[in-house]
Amino acid sequence: MIPVRLTLDPAFRVAPVRRRTFGSFVEHLGRCVYTGIHDPEHPTADQDGFRKDVLELTRELGVSTVRYPGGNFVSGYRWEDGVGPVEQRPRRLDLAWHSTEPNTVGVDEFMRWAERAQVEPMMAVNLGTRGVQEAVDLLEYCNVPGGTALSDLRRANGAPDPYRVRMWCLGNEMDGPWQTGHKTAYEYGRLAAETGRAMRMVDPGIELVACGSSSSVMETFGEWERIVLTEAYDQVDYISAHAYYWEEEGDLGSFLASAVDMDHFVESVTATADAVRAAQRRSKRIHVSFDEWNVWYQKRAESRPPRGDDWPVAPVLLEDRYNVADAVVVGNLLISLLRHSDRVHAASLAQLVNVIAPIMTEPGGRVWKQTIFHPFAAAARWARGDVLQVAVESPTYETARYGDAALVDAVATRDEETGDVAVFVVNRSTGAPAALDVDLRALPGLRLVEASTLANPDHTWSATADDDTSVAPRANATARVADGRLSAELPPVSWTVLRLGPVA
Repeated sequence: MIPVRLTLDPAFRVAPVRRRTFGSFVEHLGRCVYTGIHDPEHPTADQDGFRKDVLELTRELGVSTVRYPGGNFVSGYRWEDGVGPVEQRPRRLDLAWHSTEPNTVGVDEFMRWAERAQVEPMMAVNLGTRGVQEAVDLLEYCNVPGGTALSDLRRANGAPDPYRVRMWCLGNEMDGPWQTGHKTAYEYGRLAAETGRAMRMVDPGIELVACGSSSSVMETFGEWERIVLTEAYDQVDYISAHAYYWEEEGDLGSFLASAVDMDHFVESVTATADAVRAAQRRSKRIHVSFDEWNVWYQKRAESRPPRGDDWPVAPVLLEDRYNVADAVVVGNLLISLLRHSDRVHAASLAQLVNVIAPIMTEPGGRVWKQTIFHPFAAAARWARGDVLQVAVESPTYETARYGDAALVDAVATRDEETGDVAVFVVNRSTGAPAALDVDLRALPGLRLVEASTLANPDHTWSATADDDTSVAPRANATARVADGRLSAELPPVSWTVLRLGPVA
């Protein structure tokens, strides 16, 4: 048994829980849109062809924001193709994913879907093949009430009220050579600054996200952020971060410690942003929008787009099937994001449906939850109030990729108004349970409300359309609160949420 001690104290507050931490991502990639959120032939389809069963699970997942329409897709996207009568919309080649885009779903359809899903839309503009004017045009279409050509076009297309989109991404992964319209840091920084300046002339209240690094292993990591922010600091509010993790060559230990890299990513980017702030003598701080993150097995066949003369509509792409270990890592990455709530003000799990997603569908058929659905839904539901700085005393283990890592990692939140506390814990050990001891003496008068653990003796188990409950969290019967201490046994390769509330 691994001895682990956590200490909670409400005086050690990190920041408020950011609801935007629980964002997701819908891109015109594979089956995310078509047969994912949109499937007009499905028995549950609404008047716009959106699957009500997917809408229901999106709400259950607790998603706060959804980034749209990409992703790599946005760097070649002409937003005008997706408005107006559907039968008149052009079909286009999507260079990012070697597919054909029918433009059946566009800006107006997505905004109606977002309203039904009860999520905040987060729009991206194309700074790959397009620029300042096209970004301003899209903003005018979305946010100007009326009286101009593009705002009146929106009204004519059935949306009399402006969409009032607040968050805007200035392109996507422009540091990546794979990106259509890839640019150097200086080229992109100047374009982002000029685009942001023009967009704020239309709507001064918007929040702008500049492209940061696509990965912490990019050769330009750090220097990219420095140059981009040097050019665009006054025009943007956030710098983006993107990171994907997967188990390589059976190295489960390193995979389970993926949050160590996410911690490093956030801390490095914020240090760079603060250095630019100091050099430019600015008062405002740039925060992080971690608007792509997940487990993604990039070397699998389903992650490779088609080639040659075949340009299919909505091909099967990036449809990873997640197991218990994947869910534990996703839960740990959420712990990292919450732990950095002072600087991570928004995040997007990529993606929402079918494509490296918590929700899977069959065209015209069933919908089910993947393993990663559960830690996200629980954190989105129970993380409330303030994030607390948790003192973790845990043995460490050596990993090939990240050096020494703690066997147990944790974060906690506390709602001052209700007194409710939630503790989120992962056990990264592959062979031994952990004996958890949480010191609650600084938070007297708490009782255990609920304890649940996601684990399985076979961490490779995955959910299926026929059975998506066998790998769902189960009640942890070992959890106890007594004499100002919370104790619980945590199985190997597990994610646990412990909910506490005031004694009645």
